[in-house]
Amino acid sequence: MIKELKISVKRLPGYDDIPLPIYMSQNAVGMDIFAAVQEDVTILPGERTKIPTGIAVALPIGYEAQIRPRSGLAIDEGITVLNSPGTIDADYRGEIGIILINHGETPFVVKKGERIAQMVVQRVYKVKWVQSEILDKTSRGAEGFGHTK
Repeated sequence: MIKELKISVKRLPGYDDIPLPIYMSQNAVGMDIFAAVQEDVTILPGERTKIPTGIAVALPIGYEAQIRPRSGLAIDEGITVLNSPGTIDADYRGEIGIILINHGETPFVVKKGERIAQMVVQRVYKVKWVQSEILDKTSRGAEGFGHTK
């Protein structure tokens, strides 16, 4: 059974009609997040723009929210999240903005209330580096960048 985590979310003034992020299926790990534009926003091919969501969150310390593309928008329209995954830190309290880019061939219109991205909340850890001259051996070793061809 998956544990539930309660997170405070604030609707920003003027965005009461925008849905809060929501899971679209029973076992989805990403919540769809919605555009809170006042009027339609057209993203031309090759153009990027920040789309408001009308919400701010208070993540607990030790957690982050990742903003990821929606696969349907990516395959159907060529629309993706530019800094994917975007990270929302536990100490950020401002409006969540989604940086979309149009990799498609035609203009894309973002409408108010449209599902534009996914949000995944995850546990994270602070790293304390321990410098070492020797690393443990693995079967892969230092092989990378296409080593499994």
